[in-house]
Amino acid sequence: MADWAPIAKEYDPLKAGSIDGTDEEPHDRAIWRAMLARYVPNKGVMGDPHLTLFVARLNLQTTEEKLKEVFSRYGDIRKIRLVRDLVTGFSKGYAFIEYKEERALLKAHRDANRLVIDQHEIFVDFELERTLKGWIPRRLGGGFGGKKESGQLRFGGRDRPFRKPINLPNMKNDFYGEGSSEKRNWSREGTRDWRTRDRDHERSRDKRWPERERSWAWGDSERERDSKEERSRGRERKDRDRKDRDRDRSRDRDTKKQRDDDKHR
Repeated sequence: MADWAPIAKEYDPLKAGSIDGTDEEPHDRAIWRAMLARYVPNKGVMGDPHLTLFVARLNLQTTEEKLKEVFSRYGDIRKIRLVRDLVTGFSKGYAFIEYKEERALLKAHRDANRLVIDQHEIFVDFELERTLKGWIPRRLGGGFGGKKESGQLRFGGRDRPFRKPINLPNMKNDFYGEGSSEKRNWSREGTRDWRTRDRDHERSRDKRWPERERSWAWGDSERERDSKEERSRGRERKDRDRKDRDRDRSRDRDTKKQRDDDKHR
């Protein structure tokens, strides 16, 4: 814990694949690829790596002129290299910017990260290919960053630093009875307990089954009774409406008869 740091000082694919740098086994194939890779930095790249920035997540339409316009605010630029596809010539979305002075480099590293250029929020960090020992690029399974959906998260960089590991107390190996007869007896007893527990569960389920059937039967009878009551209420309502109509008709006949009698008189 004394030499722990959120930023990797030496690249290790196994540690980069762990959220706190304590994993002992690779959790995806990309880490295996990075561990088996033998990568040699490109010797054809010119310039001072300690004065070079790595700029990523660029808009594919962003040009060298646009980058020079933005990053020249922080100091004098010696060279800009926008990485392009060898076949198509299109931008790959990242570039390297070399400054003349370290002061300008540090200022751009501090202020230009998450800057929006051509509707894209960019990512800025120091160049790692020639400065970080053991560096493996992303295309070989290494690198930092990554997306959660791909399952290839990488830690130890500026974008996603290591989380401080939990400092757990050391436990003795014999706490679990490793390699002793006590452990073997405990495991056998544990299996016996599980079997008896399963049998008890089966018996209790068999006992609960008749009760469940009774509850279902009670529910059916309850529903039948409710439907009968509903039908009886519907019949009573129809009878009441029919009586009301008969009463209205008889009243109309009486009034009509009275009117005819008055006319004949």
